[in-house]
Amino acid sequence: MNRTESNGADTYARRGGRLSLLALLFLFPVMLLCACTLDKADDEKVRDLEFTVIGEGDAPQELKELIGQKKTQPFKLTYSDDQNLYIVVGYGPQSTGGYSITVNELYLTDNSIVIDTELKGPEKGEPAAQETSYPLVIVKTEYLEDPVVFK
Repeated sequence: MNRTESNGADTYARRGGRLSLLALLFLFPVMLLCACTLDKADDEKVRDLEFTVIGEGDAPQELKELIGQKKTQPFKLTYSDDQNLYIVVGYGPQSTGGYSITVNELYLTDNSIVIDTELKGPEKGEPAAQETSYPLVIVKTEYLEDPVVFK
């Protein structure tokens, strides 16, 4: 009889262990979904930011120097002068000219500034300079202290 009680206890312990494992397997994905939902809420647009795309020649001297140091590799940087925020995205060396960069979005969330840019190559059939180019975009917007998220 002791043997039967022991087997019953072992079966109960195994069944309880399986239930705990099943509960964990169910709860873990639910917790992940909740965490993803929280992250998405942080990325929710509060408002679009007005901006101007400026040329390198119109940038503050210190920013020009930073760009000159970094443009040989892809880079992303921010610079502020207490009046404006400059967001720069450089795409590194390209074998030809004729590239353009589109700013798809620039907006404010509850805790960051989000920028989404896209490099567009030369159109087919469009003559392009056969020398190396360093496409970059400089976005000038209102001064904000929020961190910038590059998409």
